Parts: sequence; structure tokens; C-alpha cells
Amino acid sequence: MDCENNNANSVDFIREKVAADVASGRFGREITTRFPPEPNGYLHIGHAKAICLDFGVAEEFGGVCHLRMDDTNPTKEETEYVESIKNDIHWLGFDWKDHFYYASDYFERMYECAVELIKRGKAYVCALSPEEWEEYRGNLSTPGKNPPGRDNSVEENLDLFNRMRNGEFADGERTLRAKIDMASPNIHMRDPVIYRVRHAHHFRQGDKWCVYPMYDFAHCLEDAFENVTHSLCTLEFEIHRPLYEWVLNSLGWENPPEQTEFSRLNLNYTVMSKRKLLQLVKENYVSGWDDPRMPTICGLRRRGYTPEAIRKFINMVGITKFNGTTDMAMLEYCIREHLNAIAPRFMAVMDPLKITIENYPEGQVEWLDAVNNPEDPAAGTRKVPFSRELYIERADFMEDPPKKFFRLRPDGEVRLRYGYIIKCTGVVKDENGNITELKCTYDPESRGGTPADGRKIKGTIHYVSCAEAKRAEARLYDRLFTVENPGADGVDFLTQLNPDSLKVCDCWIEPALANCKPGDKVQFERTGYFCVDPDSSADKMVFNRTVTLKDSWAKQQDVQK
Repeated sequence: MDCENNNANSVDFIREKVAADVASGRFGREITTRFPPEPNGYLHIGHAKAICLDFGVAEEFGGVCHLRMDDTNPTKEETEYVESIKNDIHWLGFDWKDHFYYASDYFERMYECAVELIKRGKAYVCALSPEEWEEYRGNLSTPGKNPPGRDNSVEENLDLFNRMRNGEFADGERTLRAKIDMASPNIHMRDPVIYRVRHAHHFRQGDKWCVYPMYDFAHCLEDAFENVTHSLCTLEFEIHRPLYEWVLNSLGWENPPEQTEFSRLNLNYTVMSKRKLLQLVKENYVSGWDDPRMPTICGLRRRGYTPEAIRKFINMVGITKFNGTTDMAMLEYCIREHLNAIAPRFMAVMDPLKITIENYPEGQVEWLDAVNNPEDPAAGTRKVPFSRELYIERADFMEDPPKKFFRLRPDGEVRLRYGYIIKCTGVVKDENGNITELKCTYDPESRGGTPADGRKIKGTIHYVSCAEAKRAEARLYDRLFTVENPGADGVDFLTQLNPDSLKVCDCWIEPALANCKPGDKVQFERTGYFCVDPDSSADKMVFNRTVTLKDSWAKQQDVQK
């Protein structure tokens, strides 16, 4: 697949439905969607699927997408999360323009709607505790029974609800329930709570309110207030849709929004629960919400993922009605494809072994031409230093190599990238038998081409010049968990954390890499793709490994084909 086509959206059942609604003129207004996150945490890759769908559908059909903060739970929401959500959506390439809203701005209107339901005999104040309610609600095989107070007069319920608002009741002492059907086969329709008492400071409304609407009541009203046409939700809200429709129909809403559900995005080797992600942050299992091992959008950004790669991944996953788990390797495939096209190549040595080219002039430095990106001719070239003393990767030399080992060996030859052919003539060891240095010679006539005698050299390795190289820090990230489905079967997900999910090592980089800025994406040749971390300084560059060069997912697809 071509990265240039990562914005193209395949046709799915939701887009087919919207197209049909546009053709029939069903709503009589422009297509309007919304993305309504609760500002109680940072967005993750699962939210990216909803963002791409909500904003993508609106854009494709000439409509608008609203960004609405669902701030109806005052105990968990913070301004920090609001700003992070806005930043992540913009980074993904979407804009809500002037359609930015808060659910809390509708609190008065929501309260009035609740009062209207009471007046219509469709809501009542209940004094049962959550534990007592369990006795009345019934279960999936047993119908519920009418609770005390269900038949109170309208006047009594209006008075009690007003007293709830005025703070006369403690948390949990009273609730407002929708009066629907205690025998409904859908347990969510058995007189659900639509308002509860909560004496808590709201980060925007302060202490103005001590009653707050439940999500199922607030969500449909917010959509209706904003003239949303298509309310797109993940599948867990399918069973809540009858309540969504009941509230709006009970209030006599004309041409109300319609809720449609799609499957959420699940990735293996990670968790998507905000509660679990918050626990990882609060208990210092990771360095923060933007830790590059986290599935958060800011974590992926810091690791070096691009919005283009994420949008391509979402498009490849597709929109369906079937829950499933997506292989992390598919996401890695998408970022490899994009970085292969845009990331300049550099040389860096992770585990250095010194070589001395004994027939190369002492003190001489040649600056060789190196291609920045063979996939992008416009990327140009740069200069890399070549000298008598170099570092190569320790793994690129073996004293007793197996067959088909095409790197350096005693009396063997190899080409140095962009440079000369060298031959290993000696091995220096310490008192413990560890190799500390290789003695080599070079062929002065072999620079950048075939040797004069026509001999063929199968191996090419990278290197850095000892004198000119800069020391840097490389952070090598791996899966955060050791199992595909952390926390399954009741296992504590924290016991399945990968102890090797982060390895930090020093490396030696060519001089040009020291000019990179935080956020720059590069390829360390033969090693992997890396991103410059914000922790970098003039004294020491820090690189996060985005992904290795090995593409297991693409290989799987080739096998299947």
C-alpha cells in the first residue's frame, strides 16, 4: 500500500448509511457529527479511530464535526486533559473550527429537560441506595418490580428534585430516575438513573451544581442541542441506544439525531482502559502519559509515529460491527512504510568495536558523500567522515563465523558504507580474551566502486569515525506487556508488564545527527527508525527507537498470499 493514499477511506456501512441519508434529505440539515471525549485522561490509539471516523465522515459529506468535552463527572476531569485532547486532534490533522463545546455549558438546559420529563410523568425521584436498588431491578432472567416512590405525584417529584438541586441531600441519598419499564428485557431500560447528587467542585462550573446528569441522559441531549445528525458510538453503547431514543422521543424532539455503533479498536500487547492507563502513570510503571511505550496519541507522537501513519492504519483496520483485536505489527508496518519514504538515513553504532586501518594515513579525515534517503531523490546528500580509527558494530565481526556470514572475519573483506573495502588482518584481545580492537587494511582503489581486480564483496557494514563521532543515548522500546491480552481471565495486568520494554544504552553517532531537533525522525542504517526525544540537549542527544527495520506483519501477508 502506498503512503500517499493513507487519507483515502474505504466505503463502510456507516458511510453508506450517511450517503443514503444525504441522498434522501432525511435530516434536512447539513451532516453533523461529534467527537465527545470525557476530559479525564489522555487520548489513545482507540480514540484515533473514532476521531478519524467522526471528522472524516463530516469532511467527506460537506458537513461539520463538533468537539465536545463530556465534562459531566466533576471528580475526574481537569483542564490539563482538555488541552491535551485538543492538541492530539490537531496533530492528527483534524479541526473543529468554531464548533468547540462543553457539556457543562448545557447543565441548565439539561436540568430543564429533566423537569419536563417529571411534568410529563416520565421521571421520578428515588430514595433507594444502590444496594437496595439491586433488589428491585431484577436480572436478565427476572423482571424488576416497581420501587417505592415510583407513583409519587408530579408535584412531589418536582419538589424533591428542586431540593436535590439546592443541596438538601447527601451524595447517593436521592436520584432522579426515568420512568420506563421495570420488566423490560433490556436491563438498561428498567428505570435508569438520569440525575444523581454529587457535592463536588467542577473544574469549570465551580460549586454551582450539586446534581449532575448521567452520561446516557446528557449525551443524547447534547447531540440534540447541537443539531447533530449522526451520533457515532462504539459497540458497547448499542444496548444504550433505546434509552438515547426514549429520552428524545419523550421530550418530543423533532427529527432527532440517530445513534449508530461500530466496533472499537483493540490492539494486542497493550491496554486501552483509561483506568488502567491512569494506574500505570500514577504508580510510576511508565514515565507519564507520553511515555513512548503507552498507546496514547502523545506517547506514539513522542516515540516517532506520524499522523499519516496512524490515519493509514485506521483506514486499513476499517469500520465494522464486529469486535476483534488488531495485531500491533500492522501499526508498525504503517509507520515503517511512511518513515521509509520520509526519514533521512544516518549511521550510528550501538555496540562499538574499534578498528584501526593501519595503512590509512594518520591524522587524515576524508568527507565522503552519503545519500540521505534513496527513496527520496530530493533529499540530497551529506558528508560523513572517514578516518584511520573507526567504530563498527561488535556483531559485524566474528572470529569463527558460520556459513553465509557476509560481514567481517579474520582475513575477510567487507565494504564500509560509502567508503572503502577493508580486510581484517589482526584481532586484539584483553587479558580475559575479550576482543578490544581489530587491525585492518584498506584498498585505496576501492572507494565507492568495484575493486580494480573485479573481486566481489558481499557484505557492507556501517561505521562512525572515532574522532568525529558524538556520544548519544538510545532508548530501545519494546512491547509494554509480555502477553497479547493483558489482564485476561482475571489476571492482574501489572504482573504481565514486560521488564525489557525499555533498554537504555549509549551509542556513537555521525556528526550530522547532532544537528537534529526534537521530533525529527531518522533511520539508523541497518538498525531501525528513531525519533529525537525532547530530553535531548546540546550536550547529549537522546533518540527513541520508533520501530525496528524488521517487518513481521508484511512478511505474514506475503506468506498468506
